[in-house]
Amino acid sequence: MATHICRRRFPRAWLCRGAMRGPGRHYRAALCAELKKPLVVGQVAPRPVLPHEVRVDVHFCGVNFGDILVCRGQYQEKPHLPFTPGMEFSGTVLETGTDVGTVKEGDRVIGVSHFNAMAEECITDQKTLWQIPEKLSLREAATLPVTYGTAILALEHRAHTKPGETVLVTAAAGATGLAVIDVATNVLQAKVIAAAGSDEKCKLAMQRGAQLSVNYSRGSLKEAVQQLVGSGGVNVAIDMVGGDIFLEALRSLAWEGRIVVLGFAGGNIASVPANLLLLKNISALGLYWGRYQLQNFPVFSKSLHSALQYYHQGRIQPYVGKVFKLEEVSDAFLHVLQRKSTGKVLLSLK
Repeated sequence: MATHICRRRFPRAWLCRGAMRGPGRHYRAALCAELKKPLVVGQVAPRPVLPHEVRVDVHFCGVNFGDILVCRGQYQEKPHLPFTPGMEFSGTVLETGTDVGTVKEGDRVIGVSHFNAMAEECITDQKTLWQIPEKLSLREAATLPVTYGTAILALEHRAHTKPGETVLVTAAAGATGLAVIDVATNVLQAKVIAAAGSDEKCKLAMQRGAQLSVNYSRGSLKEAVQQLVGSGGVNVAIDMVGGDIFLEALRSLAWEGRIVVLGFAGGNIASVPANLLLLKNISALGLYWGRYQLQNFPVFSKSLHSALQYYHQGRIQPYVGKVFKLEEVSDAFLHVLQRKSTGKVLLSLK
């Protein structure tokens, strides 16, 4: 992904250049006009809100690996070109449809969207917005939907993590990794082993609540985990790397252990050796958090309500690693791709 932004002229039906922003006026957005090409920042014409929809003045938008994949045509979902990436955001309500009763103009909210959040304005269904507590800043709030929603469903809904169990998390210094550490340690009272690819990332994971850490760039993850916990293994593994790291995490599980697959940041998808599942009565589980929005919305919504509740109770502390401006969106993508990022990467729309 190139590190510069192109500005191009598009059909006036959906893009107008040079317009001023304001109520009913055009607004800036990052646009994917062609797959695997630099993103475009342009002025977009707003559309009317439908009766069940809400227009939000976006302050911050999360940058997720899924945004990069969708702009390359490599994601599970493939929006029609041109489109605006961005799955999650924080901001204030600008306008509500005639049937909206959950939020009102001026409310501070977080929300999820179908790849249209990297813009100064975003329209979404009222049911995909959640009001945020007064003490929660919009900057921190933008970290909650994807990363904490994923962490909560992985640990609670899929792995059924219990207090006192040992949790191994790979890519531990990334946004989701740190959220898993936060929830496992401070909410579920589990013991966390953070696995990452550098000493610096391991140090950050320890500072954020992990009790132990492993730098898997130095050797076998399985052997390092065994030295820390003995031959019994870990109860839960949360993996975002895939490939050999996934296999070593799988082999690090204890009797009736559970491994939850969240992604394949390493680029390789491993095959599961079914004999290991049988010998230790291990469960290998997947989690595609966004799919719950369509298949089981109550579970999806509960993950966001839980994240907000945990924050209100002072049990979690979101971590923002770096903030980019909208014009720097391609730099933000490159920052994530080059594995320079720790914690949540955000775009600021203000």
